Amino acid sequence: MAKATPKQAVAHPRWDMGAKISVDSATLMNKGLELIEAHYLFPVGEPRIEIIIHPESIIHSMVGYVDGSVLAQLGSPDMRTPISYALAWPNRMPTPCARLNLAEIGKLTFDEPDPARFPALRLAREALKAGGAAPTILNAANEIAVAAFLGGHIGFLDIATIVESVLSKSNSVTRAPLDLEEIYEIDRIARNCAEELVQLASR
Repeated sequence: MAKATPKQAVAHPRWDMGAKISVDSATLMNKGLELIEAHYLFPVGEPRIEIIIHPESIIHSMVGYVDGSVLAQLGSPDMRTPISYALAWPNRMPTPCARLNLAEIGKLTFDEPDPARFPALRLAREALKAGGAAPTILNAANEIAVAAFLGGHIGFLDIATIVESVLSKSNSVTRAPLDLEEIYEIDRIARNCAEELVQLASR
């Protein structure tokens, strides 16, 4: 992974998401950010939210119930489906997305993510547990690091290293931002810090 190029990182076999989100998918930072989203959007504590790797990209979420049953949401790997639902909620609208053919798909596979290989997941969980401004800092630092990687200034593994360094430098910001202006300021400071680290890493 240390020698992964931007071209390799954005070549997602299932999704067409654009360069930045494709890199987030390669580092699994996208799942880390979704972990934070799920915690705040639904009444579910961080320890109860699990992340698994599903190469076929058919099952997008699963909810476990007290009786042991699990309800899964399946669909083609096409962002038009969730976007249309967000626009039409609580209703649904027709889309041109491909319909699932489970017989054609044949099988669905799942794997536990390797925490050593995907440190972004650990960083996201740590940011969520820290609370306050940490998730804002995580996102800001990641955006700068991914842009630097796509620009050829740092290596693939430097992305998580820079994000972790920015988080550690900002660990004194523990309370939640009071308003949007404060969020913007925290975001700006985190980006500046990440840019300085990019400069050091690219020398």
